[in-house]
Amino acid sequence: MTEMTNLKRGEARGRGAVSNAVGRFEPYVRVQVDDGWEAPEEAPLRTQVAVEVPRTVISRNTSPDVPFDRSVNPYRGCEHGCIYCFARPGHAWLGLSPGQDFESRLVARPKAPEVLDAELRKRSYVPATLAIGTYTDPYQPIEKEYEIMRGLLKVLRDFRHPVGIVTKGSLIERDIDILKDLAADGLVSVGISVTTLDPKVSRLMEPRVPSPARRLKTIERLAEAGIPVKVAASPMVPALTDHELEGILAAAKDAGAQAASAIMLRLPAEVAPLFEEWVHTHFPDRANRILNRVRELHGGALYEAKFGTRMTGQGIWANQMRARMRIARDRLGLADRLPALRTDLFQPPFARGDQLALF
Repeated sequence: MTEMTNLKRGEARGRGAVSNAVGRFEPYVRVQVDDGWEAPEEAPLRTQVAVEVPRTVISRNTSPDVPFDRSVNPYRGCEHGCIYCFARPGHAWLGLSPGQDFESRLVARPKAPEVLDAELRKRSYVPATLAIGTYTDPYQPIEKEYEIMRGLLKVLRDFRHPVGIVTKGSLIERDIDILKDLAADGLVSVGISVTTLDPKVSRLMEPRVPSPARRLKTIERLAEAGIPVKVAASPMVPALTDHELEGILAAAKDAGAQAASAIMLRLPAEVAPLFEEWVHTHFPDRANRILNRVRELHGGALYEAKFGTRMTGQGIWANQMRARMRIARDRLGLADRLPALRTDLFQPPFARGDQLALF
C-alpha cells in the first residue's frame, strides 16, 4: 500500500491533489519527516513540460462503455488538476506520481499532427469518429503555447475526418474558425464538462479550470458559431454536487447546448486514495457521507471496474440519478446525444511529392 505524504504549506497552492504519493510501480516510497531542523518554506510547485515524439498517436479501445473506438491524446498529464481525473493512474507508467506530478510534470507531443497525417494516409485506414479529450484535456493551459490541438484540427479538416471533442477549457474558442468549417460538413461535435455551478467548489475540485460561468459562456459562443455542443455534467459527486444536476442542465440549455449527459464519480486505482485525502482536507464535515455514497454506487468499494455500471453506478441512488436526468432532459428539450458525424466525406489531401491526378 502506497503511503500519502503531505506537502509543505504553500507547495500545493493551485493544485488539486494535496499529496504526491509515488506510483504503484515504484520500488520505494518517499516519506517526508520532520528532523527537528527548521527549513525554509519551499516555493509553489511549478509546471514542467517534457517533449515526446510518438511513433503513433491513434489509440484504439474496445470498451463497451464508450461510443468511440479511437482517440488521440496531445498531452500526458493535465494542468487542470481535477482531483477526480481517471487519467491520473496513467502517470504511474511514466515513473511519476498520479498526485501532483500528474498536474505539474506534463508531456507534450508537438509532432502529433504530423504523425496523425501519416496514419490517416494508410491504405488500410477506415474512418470513424476520432475522440479527443476523453483522457486528458486538449485545451489545458499549455495548449496556448504548444498549439498541438490546433494542429490536429487542421489535419482533420484537411482530411474531412469526423472528430468529437471533450473539454473544460475556454481556449477552444481560439479554434472556432476551424471548428466552423468542420461543423458545416457535419464533422465535429463538442462536449463541455460542467461539474458544478458553485465557483468555490469548482476551484477546490478542479483548480486550474475556467470557472463554471466561463464554461457556460464557451457553450454559448460555440453554439452561436453553429457548432453542435453537449453539456457533460460529469462527474456527479454524491453529497457534494449531485443536487445541481437540473441547474447545470438548465443553464447549459439557456447557453445553447443541444444535448446533455452525466457520468457518476469513479475512482480507479490511485484516484481513490487521492480523492479520499482531498475530501477529508476540504470537506471534513461531509467527507464520510460522500465516501459512503460512493461505496453504495460501487457495491461497497470506492471503485468497481465492471463494464456496464462503472460509469453509471448501481443501486437506488444511481437509479434516482438516471431518472432525474431523463426527466430534466425531457423537460428542457435536450437530447441524450448529438447527431452522428459523417464519415463519407473522408478524403486524404494531396501530400507534397504526390503526382496530381490527370482525370
